[in-house]
Amino acid sequence: MSTDSRKKPVGRRRETEKPKTSSPGTQWHRTMLFRVLVFSALLGFSTLTVVVETTPLLPIDLQITRAIQSIDAPVFDLLMRLVSWAGYLPQSVIITLLIGFTLYVFGFRWESITALITALVSGVTNETVKYLIQRPRPAADLVDVFEVLSSYSFPSGHVMLYVSLFGFVWYAAYAMLKRSLIRSLLLVFFGVLISLVGISRIYLGQHWASDVLGAYLLGGLILLGMILFHRWGKTRFFLK
Repeated sequence: MSTDSRKKPVGRRRETEKPKTSSPGTQWHRTMLFRVLVFSALLGFSTLTVVVETTPLLPIDLQITRAIQSIDAPVFDLLMRLVSWAGYLPQSVIITLLIGFTLYVFGFRWESITALITALVSGVTNETVKYLIQRPRPAADLVDVFEVLSSYSFPSGHVMLYVSLFGFVWYAAYAMLKRSLIRSLLLVFFGVLISLVGISRIYLGQHWASDVLGAYLLGGLILLGMILFHRWGKTRFFLK
């Protein structure tokens, strides 16, 4: 049998396939879309930060919290508590390390490194902004508070971690894995966590809606930056 007739092994990862090049027009549109997203997120977060710093208690925040907390369903209550569970210490650190370890074991070395860096950047950024703004958390005399926390409120650390770290895992699964049941389950699982964590933080009375919105915007910026960092490092160190 000639070597030309042998079947080539099909890899599990998309990176083993021949990369497809986009047309200059498509690349231009993608670049412009990316710039618009970054600019919009920066503008939105900056505007929201000014509003929150000048008016710590927004009437709409109170209305949204009371509306969400008015949902009286044991299943919903349990879901909200479970969604937030992964963002508390020490499980947030353990889960982050497990994600990095799992990615590394399955051969995604650069993805593992990037995931750990993403979690670190998200945490440091969150604590820095919280210290600068120093917004108080929702008070127990205004809304129901599941657990009193001593840290500041703006922006939500849970939401930032989920958007940046879990968002990167979502991106990695979408970009690196071929279509399969496992890939679909990963996309759905992390997508649901990211979508529900904001509602969970409001329902538990630990953040205002503006805290959550600011965290989605800032976490999204970190995620976009880490995706660029991942692509840069992948082509520079791992695809030679």
